[in-house]
Amino acid sequence: MPSNTTPLLSQQPSIGEYAPAPPNASRSPCPVVNALANHGYIERSGCNIYMKDLNASMRHVGMSSLLGSIFAKPTYIEFQNPAKAYLQKPVSFFTRLLRLIRNPYSFFAYFGCWKQGQVSNGKRYINLVDLATHGAIEHDISITRRDVDQQEGNNALQQDLLDDLLHCSSDGGETLTIEDLAKFIRSRIQQQLQDNPNLVYGPAEHQVNCGQVALLMHCFGNGKTIPCSYIRAIFEDERLPWKEGWKRRSWWPMGLVEFFGAVKKIGTAVGLQF
Repeated sequence: MPSNTTPLLSQQPSIGEYAPAPPNASRSPCPVVNALANHGYIERSGCNIYMKDLNASMRHVGMSSLLGSIFAKPTYIEFQNPAKAYLQKPVSFFTRLLRLIRNPYSFFAYFGCWKQGQVSNGKRYINLVDLATHGAIEHDISITRRDVDQQEGNNALQQDLLDDLLHCSSDGGETLTIEDLAKFIRSRIQQQLQDNPNLVYGPAEHQVNCGQVALLMHCFGNGKTIPCSYIRAIFEDERLPWKEGWKRRSWWPMGLVEFFGAVKKIGTAVGLQF
C-alpha cells in the first residue's frame, strides 16, 4: 500500500477506453485509424504497429475480416515511389501473375507504406505517420487534410475544412447525406485545382477517396446518412462515437460486395469524369 509520500502510479486506460494521443505519439491522416490507437486497439503510441494487430483492429469499426485485411495487410508492402516508377525494370505478365498467386494482397501494392529497416523480432511494423506517405494510400484532395505540397501538410486535421464539410449538411447540421458529401468533394476538387499547382488526382486517387467516404457512410452511418455528431467525434476527437449513440456492426459487418457497391454509388454522386 503506497504511503502518503509515495505517488500513486497513473492507471493506464483499458483496451477500448478512449484517451487522447499521448505526447510525441505517431498519428496518421486517417482519423479512424487514429481513433483505433486512442482506444487502445492498436499501440496507443502509434509506433511499432504489427500487421496482425492492425488487421485485427479493423473489426472494431464494423468491417468484415476480408475487407479489413484488404486495407490493413497491403500497407506492409514496401513503399514504391510512383514518381520513380520509370526507373523500375519492366515485369512480364507471368511474373505479375505469379506474384498475385503467391500473395493476392499484392494487387493492392500501391497501399504499401512499409520502409526498409522497420523490422522487429523478424516482423515488419509501421508507425502510423507512415500512412501519410504520399503516393501510397494517401492522396491529394482529402476531405479534412490539405495536400502534401501545401504549407499545412497532409497529416494534420484542418479545422476550416471540417467546418466546411459540416456546413454542407442539407438538414441544418443534423446529418450528412451522400449528396452532401459528393457536393463537398466537388468543391474540394475545384479549390485544390486553384490552390495546388502540383495536384495529382486521377481515377486511382478518386477511387480511394470514394472508398474512404464509403467506409465512413456504411461503418458509421446507415449507408444514406451519417450524424454530424459522429463526424465531430471521429475527426475532431479521433474517437469512436459511442457516446453519440453509434453501435458497431457486429451482426453484419461491411463486406466486399457492399463496399464496392457503395464506392460506385458515391462516385456516381460526385459525377467526376476523367
